[in-house]
Amino acid sequence: MIEKFLNKIRAVFSNPKLKSKLLFTLAIFALTRILAHIPVPVVDLTQLKFLFDSNQFLSFLNIFSGGTLARLSVVAVGINPYITASIIMQLLGMVFPKIKEMQKEGEASRAKLNQYMRLMSMPIAIIQAISVIALLNSQNLLVGAGLSSMIVVISTLVAGAMVMMWLGEVINEKGIGNGISMILLAGIVSQIPSSVASLFTLVDTVSFSSLLMIVILLSGVIWTVVFMNEASRKIPIQYAKRIRGGRQLGGQQTHLPIKVNVAGVMPIIFAVSLMMLPSFIGKLLMLAKNEALIGIGEKITVYFSPTSYVYLISYFVLVFVFSYFSAIIFFNAGDISDELKKSGAFIPGIRPGSPTRKFLEFVVTRITFAGAIFLASIAVLPSIAQMMTGIQSLAVGGTSILIVVSVILDTSKQINSQLLSENYEKYS
Repeated sequence: MIEKFLNKIRAVFSNPKLKSKLLFTLAIFALTRILAHIPVPVVDLTQLKFLFDSNQFLSFLNIFSGGTLARLSVVAVGINPYITASIIMQLLGMVFPKIKEMQKEGEASRAKLNQYMRLMSMPIAIIQAISVIALLNSQNLLVGAGLSSMIVVISTLVAGAMVMMWLGEVINEKGIGNGISMILLAGIVSQIPSSVASLFTLVDTVSFSSLLMIVILLSGVIWTVVFMNEASRKIPIQYAKRIRGGRQLGGQQTHLPIKVNVAGVMPIIFAVSLMMLPSFIGKLLMLAKNEALIGIGEKITVYFSPTSYVYLISYFVLVFVFSYFSAIIFFNAGDISDELKKSGAFIPGIRPGSPTRKFLEFVVTRITFAGAIFLASIAVLPSIAQMMTGIQSLAVGGTSILIVVSVILDTSKQINSQLLSENYEKYS
């Protein structure tokens, strides 16, 4: 396996086009890490780091953002506004037929949709930047912050979000892989050294069995993520036979792969956004002067702490529900049924049109159950690991592993396809 990996590396670097794309992507990675270490003013960084280290949920968000939140760097908001805008655009495509048609059309329509998403990202970035500042202010982490300073900080965070969005699009044009996914990958991978260092610092403070459990758990998560990411249900497809000019056309047999995890990590992103609200509301109520409100805020904070059963059950249920919701968005059985009918293809034993659509919906509903259980389990894994091992400072990011593995596998497939394409052109 190692020899196969080394051969693939040699093949990439022996290909001038792929080599230049890879080096360009690595250069963008380096630039994002430089930006991630430039903090915005008026923030007590020491207390901010302590806050993120002491809160497991915030620690998870910090790993997800590539460490930019704990430093409150100029790119702390990151590419989240663009991701949110793309999700909103997908939802609008289900409501407005014109947007749905544009999603199916050529490059010009997709470029116009991308422009809409860029414009939509700006107000979303402003809202998220204000939310970050409000959270820090509720924890008394802002130093000498006046109105003019807050405007500067919010403007800086919004500008950083726009720069990250632009860098992702530059990777799409001149680099390797999906730009947004690669930016996420760079941020998460950058946190691996500090996570490993944290693991070694715990050797003297926790039992060997707890550390062994963490290693076994991580190995199991990686294996499960790879398996579930590649798992799919293959629906047999038959093309109708046609006679043209005395020759028989069609009749081929192929299959339609439907991934078990259709929506990727989107259900977790949806759920995380909602699970942040109770904790945020609880902290705001605790700052009130009314004792009744303070009591309610304390109860909400306790109930929705990352290791409480209310939090775990709510988080699990939300991810499970959003998995089905996302499957409806990302897998349109009606469109696939229409495309099969237009191309003269059908599923053996199933009539084209409405019966095919119902059959595909039935299959997606069944396999999404397994995918939903998998995603929900990955989502609550950090909290469960913390409860089982008693290690408070170690965040076992199942979601982070899911993103890293998914992006690496997709990028590897893209590299393989480019190598095969160039070899085909070379020898054709």
